[in-house]
Amino acid sequence: MDSAASACVVTLSARCTRIKPRGVLLAFHETREHAITARRARGYLRRLLTSQLPKIGGEGLANSRWLLTVFCADFPQAWRAAMPRVVPFYAVKCNPEPGILKLLVAMGAGFDCASKGELDMMLRMGVSPSRIIFAHPCKRPSDIRYARDHGIQYTTFDTVSELHKIAQINPDFKCVLRIRADDPDARVPLGLKYGAEVCEAPMLLRTAKELGLQVVGVSFHVGSACQNLSTFSGAIENARKVFDEAHQCGFNMELLDIGGGFTGHFDEMGNVMFGEIANTINTALAAYFPPEMNVRVIAEPGRYFAETSSTLLTPVYGQRDRVTAEGVIKKDYWLTDGLYGSFNCILYDGQTPAYKVVRSPLMPEPTDNSTFTSTLWGPTCDSADCVYKDVTLPSLRNGDWLMWNNAGAYTVAGACDFNGIEFTTPGKLYVWSDSAVDVVEEVEEQAMHA
Repeated sequence: MDSAASACVVTLSARCTRIKPRGVLLAFHETREHAITARRARGYLRRLLTSQLPKIGGEGLANSRWLLTVFCADFPQAWRAAMPRVVPFYAVKCNPEPGILKLLVAMGAGFDCASKGELDMMLRMGVSPSRIIFAHPCKRPSDIRYARDHGIQYTTFDTVSELHKIAQINPDFKCVLRIRADDPDARVPLGLKYGAEVCEAPMLLRTAKELGLQVVGVSFHVGSACQNLSTFSGAIENARKVFDEAHQCGFNMELLDIGGGFTGHFDEMGNVMFGEIANTINTALAAYFPPEMNVRVIAEPGRYFAETSSTLLTPVYGQRDRVTAEGVIKKDYWLTDGLYGSFNCILYDGQTPAYKVVRSPLMPEPTDNSTFTSTLWGPTCDSADCVYKDVTLPSLRNGDWLMWNNAGAYTVAGACDFNGIEFTTPGKLYVWSDSAVDVVEEVEEQAMHA
């Protein structure tokens, strides 16, 4: 494994309803060269770190960062148990890690794509166009042509301009009107850029009718990491109003897309926590879109599946003491990741990543527990590449690590290779859970006796 790249450890579990065993088998064989089973993962992690530490000060460690991604199929299972009417269409933009995507394909998920590149990625993985929604309300013409030529059926819109573009390039699209539905407390509100006001819906529907387009549904997005439950129920109520307007215009409405904004975490017992969001959504769906309406309901979760899947490990490779005029020592540390890499999430996603010190196993434990006001710098030459300023840390040495949990959503996906530093090409190691290995062995045994 190249030490200049990060390592991605993906735990692949098969405990899920509707899972496609042969899809799991295929994913296993595609990843087995860099795969281990869950029972070996802990020991492997220690060996992985130990193998890198002797390179301190050398090119290998200075360029390395390790992304330990743990994918757990409990999340799809918990989703279906909590919201059985809502089919998840994973937001590829959140984390396009191929291991995660392949397992979601095997589990029967749909996919929310926002560009030609994402469409191409999923189609190459064998995903049917019927399991994809092109959920970008303002698409580039070349992307619309690609979607047309590859049989993508559903797309979103929220402006007259987009309707004319669709009518010119692909009038056979099944169009989904995106309405604005902001949670004012969401980590990343989206309404300033996308989503038509509900009062604009009649005009947009009339325009679509005049252009001979098919409007088949309504979508909304409450914003990333939604906090207010009432935002979901209010948005579903408004979607029903738009459905009624569309029926009056003669459209056959069949699809409700409730967007994203969900988070996924574990409780102390290891169970997936969904919070009250699922209850709120189920109640609103029963009130405004009862089953007898025969409306298909989908969502676009990204963070829910990806956020807790990854832990980032960044070694310290440089340090400096600064003494203030009052004689107070402050510490500067350089990490192998920064704002141009995984920590772009601080700028663009409003995240405040939590960290934990991991001491080098090749050096003795320090005896001094003093703490210092410290600054964490990224590796580029940009002075704005500062992960955290004035945080409290113990004294760190070159070769110690900082471990960052919940690093799976909108991290590496938004990185770039500024300064020629390879932030975007992590190496990968897959950890297969015991239950997933059981599925693989069962399918292989059945094949032998077929």
